[in-house]
Amino acid sequence: MFPTLTLLFASLHALLLLALSLRVSLRRRSAGIGLGSGGDDALARRIRAQANFVEYVPLALLLIGLLELSGLARAWLVLLGSLLLAGRLLHAWGLERSAGVSAGRALGMLLTWGVLAGAAAAGLALATLRLTSA
Repeated sequence: MFPTLTLLFASLHALLLLALSLRVSLRRRSAGIGLGSGGDDALARRIRAQANFVEYVPLALLLIGLLELSGLARAWLVLLGSLLLAGRLLHAWGLERSAGVSAGRALGMLLTWGVLAGAAAAGLALATLRLTSA
C-alpha cells in the first residue's frame, strides 16, 4: 500500500511551512534583523507560528502515515489530515493577529491536539489488536 493520503497532506503542510517561513524571512529583511526577533513583536509572532508548526506537524504526519500503512479507513485519514491542516492555518492566523489569547490560536491548538490524540488512540488500538491476534 502506498501512503497516498499522507503524501497529499505532507505536501500541503510543506507548502504551509514554506509560506510561514517566507513571512519570517520577509519580516526579517524589512526590519533588518538577522537573528532572533530583535524586539520586533510582529517578527516574534511569525517566528513562533513557524516554530509551533515545526514542533507539532512532523509527529502528526508520521502518525497519519503509519495509520495509513496500517490500513485505517481513508475517511479517517482524510479527517485527520484536514483537521491538522485547518488547525495549523487557524493557529498561524490567530498568532499573526495577536500575541495574546485569540480564538484562532486556541481553536488551532485544540484541533492539532485532537489530531494527535485521535491518531495516537487509533495507533494504540491498531497496534494492540495486531499484537494480541499474532
